[in-house]
Amino acid sequence: MRQALESKAMQEAAGPIHAAGPVMANQRVKLANILVATDFSGVSDRALDYALALARRYEAHVTVAHVIDAESEMVLAPEMAVNTRESIYAAAEEAMGQILISGRLRGVEHDTVVQEGSLWPTLETLITKHKADLVVVGTHRLGGLKKMLLGSGAEQILRQAKCPVLTVGPGVAGEPPKEAEFKTILFATNFGLAAEREAAYAFSLAQEHGAKVILLHVVSRVDDYSEPSLATRTDAVQKQMAELVPPGSEAWCKTEMRIAIGEPVAGILQVARETKADLLVIGAKRKKGFTAAHAVNTKAYRLVGGAPCPVLTVRS
Repeated sequence: MRQALESKAMQEAAGPIHAAGPVMANQRVKLANILVATDFSGVSDRALDYALALARRYEAHVTVAHVIDAESEMVLAPEMAVNTRESIYAAAEEAMGQILISGRLRGVEHDTVVQEGSLWPTLETLITKHKADLVVVGTHRLGGLKKMLLGSGAEQILRQAKCPVLTVGPGVAGEPPKEAEFKTILFATNFGLAAEREAAYAFSLAQEHGAKVILLHVVSRVDDYSEPSLATRTDAVQKQMAELVPPGSEAWCKTEMRIAIGEPVAGILQVARETKADLLVIGAKRKKGFTAAHAVNTKAYRLVGGAPCPVLTVRS
C-alpha cells in the first residue's frame, strides 16, 4: 500500500502549477559580495571554483578567508598540519599566496584574509566587515576526527550566518562551470518559519537563470497514517507548496510539486539525483552551542555531505 500511495502522490503532485499565494515579492538575488571560507583542502578548492563561477555571473567581489582556529584544531587541512603558531600562520599565508599565484582569481574583483580566532564569531565579523551576501564553503564526508571537525565547521557557518550559505560537498561531481548556470533547482521544504524566505531565494535564482523549480516535501512516519488520512495529508501539502509560488512566476519559470514518502534526507537526495538538480535549496534552524558531536546527527549535515549538487542553505 505504501508504494502505491507514494506513486499516486507523486503522480498527482508532479507537473506545472499555476496557483499563487502569499510569498515574498519577486526580488532578484543580490550577490555583490561573496565570502569563501577555506581550509585549503581539495573540497575548499572546489567551493572556491563555484564561488568564482557565481562571481562572474553576478559581477561580484570575492573575499577568500581562512580562520586559524587552534581551539577546535581546525587550523588547516590534515595534509598541511603543523605545530607552532608561527608556522601555522606562515603555512596559511603561503597557501593563500598559492591561490593568488595560480591565477584562478584573475578577472574577478577579490581580496584575501588570514585571521586568527575562533571559527565563529571570527567569520561572523568578516561577513559583516565585507558585507557578504553569500558565504561559500566546502565540506567533507564523515571519516576521521579531522573530517568531522571540518564538516561541523561548515554546518556551524550555515547554522549561524545571517546570509545564505552555499555548501559544496564531496558528492558534487564534474567540473565547476566557468560561469554559474542553474537549470534545475530543487527546493526541499518542511514549511518551517523561514519557508517563504527560502522560496524567495529559490525562485529569484530561477528567474535569474531561467531555471525550473521543483518543490519537494517528504512525508515521514507514513505508518502513522491510514490510506484516507495520508491522502488528506498529501492534499494539504500540495496547498502549502502552492502558497510558496510567487504570483506570475509561470511567465518565467516552470514549476513542479513533488511529494515523497519516507526518511527525509534519503528522499531529498533521491529526488536530487533523479532530477539531476544543479542546486538544492533548504532551510536550517539556528543552533547555539553547536559542536562536532552534534553535526553527525543533523539532517543538514547529511544533506550537504551527500548531495550530488551544491546546497544553498537559508537560515531561519
